[in-house]
Amino acid sequence: MAAVLFDFSGTLFRIESGESWLRAVLTQAGLALPEPELLRAAQDLESVGALPGGANAIRPVPDELAPLWEIRDKSADLHRAAYTGLARQVPLPDPALHDALYDRHMTPAAWAPYPDAAEVLRTLRERGIGVGVVSNIGWDLRPVFLEHGLDPYIDTYVLSYEHGIQKPDPRLFATACAALDADPRDVLMVGDDRRADGGATALGCGVHFVDHLPVTQRPDGLRPVLGLVG
Repeated sequence: MAAVLFDFSGTLFRIESGESWLRAVLTQAGLALPEPELLRAAQDLESVGALPGGANAIRPVPDELAPLWEIRDKSADLHRAAYTGLARQVPLPDPALHDALYDRHMTPAAWAPYPDAAEVLRTLRERGIGVGVVSNIGWDLRPVFLEHGLDPYIDTYVLSYEHGIQKPDPRLFATACAALDADPRDVLMVGDDRRADGGATALGCGVHFVDHLPVTQRPDGLRPVLGLVG
């Protein structure tokens, strides 16, 4: 392989829990909820899918948000509108908290790398294999990589909102391959979403899927990439 492309959320990094997310925002706002209410609100926020990068939603996307949801990763404004729209289904003590929650999820503190991410990225760099990040996202994730010390291992970032294209559209993967000067047939795409990340196969890329699990539950899901997954 000449290059490896990685998804961001659920692949290299995982977002904090809904409880941690809500607790941090309430603390920053100088607000408090009784513990049972806080835990219930955090659970409700996760169940409607309001936490970007969190567990899959349990409740369906409301009809009025469904068209927006399908194209949410094509721009920063669409992404914010989609996720704050979901969050507003859950009452909070101050309406401004819904936007504050969205702002919190864009901070490096809200994300943790998987335990083997640094080892895998560093080893690929040592082998002279190009590395790119291809993400469906509505904000600049580069500061997350910088804060957690992984940016030195990334050669290019291809983010959906910067191109107005979202996975599985093969054009996004083609942009990354071109940036790495790599033939797509010599590129491996690593992700957790079979539909979105699987779009790379349209170009002839190989694909490898990992499980979207909390960081503590997936200590070595990326290591098979070092064998380039056969």
